[in-house]
Amino acid sequence: MHRYEGSRAVVVGGSIGGLTSALLLRELGFSVDVFERTPTQLDHRGGGIVLQPITMKWFDGHSARRIDELSTRSRRLRYLGPGNAIVHDEPAEWRYTSWGTVYRALLRDFGHEHYHLGEFCAGFDQDADQVELRFVTGRVERADLVVFADGISSTGRRRLFPELGRRYSGYVGWRGTVRESEVTPQTYELLTDALTYTVGDRTHALTYPIPGMDGELEQGKRLFNFVWYRNVPAGPQLQELTTDVRGFECPVSIHPGAVQRRYVDELKDAAGAQLAPAVAEVVQRTEQPYVQVVFDTRIPGMAEGRIAVIGDAAFAARPHAAAGSAKAADDAWKLFEHLGAVDGDVPRALKRWEPGQLELGNRLIDRVSEMGRRSQVANTWDPRDPDLRFGLYGPGV
Repeated sequence: MHRYEGSRAVVVGGSIGGLTSALLLRELGFSVDVFERTPTQLDHRGGGIVLQPITMKWFDGHSARRIDELSTRSRRLRYLGPGNAIVHDEPAEWRYTSWGTVYRALLRDFGHEHYHLGEFCAGFDQDADQVELRFVTGRVERADLVVFADGISSTGRRRLFPELGRRYSGYVGWRGTVRESEVTPQTYELLTDALTYTVGDRTHALTYPIPGMDGELEQGKRLFNFVWYRNVPAGPQLQELTTDVRGFECPVSIHPGAVQRRYVDELKDAAGAQLAPAVAEVVQRTEQPYVQVVFDTRIPGMAEGRIAVIGDAAFAARPHAAAGSAKAADDAWKLFEHLGAVDGDVPRALKRWEPGQLELGNRLIDRVSEMGRRSQVANTWDPRDPDLRFGLYGPGV
């Protein structure tokens, strides 16, 4: 495997995909710096993650932490109907974590010295030898390789492909968490060892147990994480919903505590009428639910010279396959392999890496779009259909 001693890499975006990339590039010998736009650490952002094998790969012998120290698990797949009637139940083992738990573990492995907060990349240029990055603080950085892992609003994607936009799916995901100890014993028993769905008319919701806010794994201190997909027409209704309590429109997501109270109240009222009681209780007991707008985002190219675009910065997939974090990790690991397989020629490695990741991204978007169509439009969601199961490499992928 080729070593890149003396070469410098910059990762734009300090989330899970960015940190995974940074750690792997450092394994190849690069000197690596990560630049994150937010001014504070991200450890309490985001909700639950259904873990896929590729997401866990860094923690299998590369990290100071093991995945069983960072995750919960369940052993059943369960669908609840009216009155909590169990309409489908089967053995199915899944492992879960929270976004913040994985972020803290990866950041601990990478360290803080080369992790820079409050740095928004506004633009860049490159020549045959290096990339120059310009930040709004006035900072200028140069590197032999740049990885944009800066999410759905990626500077890299927008500068490389300014004509691209985000395609709204027609629905949003309401999300939130509540402590296991704060629900009734009946709800706890139904949900604690299962990935649990409830399905309504052109809507569905799910819940599963994740580590506590500080990574606690003890039962009672863990959290029930929920996601409820609800149709919202594009235009004024969506714009009004995504206007936060300060009066600013937030077209991608509205953070906990920033959603208008009237929408939170309506959500909790609707939960009681539309969801199985156990799942409705999780929604109703969540103090600060938040909103994720669901998009399909594709990119025609992921490599340009010495620049790579990965994860949600390239393909932002609807969450139904629980493959967002997995896709970012897969992009990072495949990049690691291709860089290690060439003799230091970064542009050649990126061009070899690009086709497979483009194909995977497009097939993933196709798959989750069909999953969304079945559940939110056609109303043909069937728990026994293998096409509707989690996974980056599931049917059609």
